[in-house]
Amino acid sequence: MADVGGIAADQLKQYIERIERLEEEKQALTADVREVYAEAKANGFDTKIMRQVVKLRKMDRDDRSEQEHLLELYKRALEME
Repeated sequence: MADVGGIAADQLKQYIERIERLEEEKQALTADVREVYAEAKANGFDTKIMRQVVKLRKMDRDDRSEQEHLLELYKRALEME
């Protein structure tokens, strides 16, 4: 393909095809993650808590500490403790 309107059509097509392949891989991985959560749930684990733990483990230690501190502060302000 040649340039069309100043756009390198071959290069654009390659990018689009790469994105499509990655989107397919992402969907497959999402399905795999769902299966793992379903398996954990079938074995008695609370998947909501597991998702929170996964989220916390992704966070930087300082950010996690700050979030936990603010959560405790808000809970005390709302007399939840």
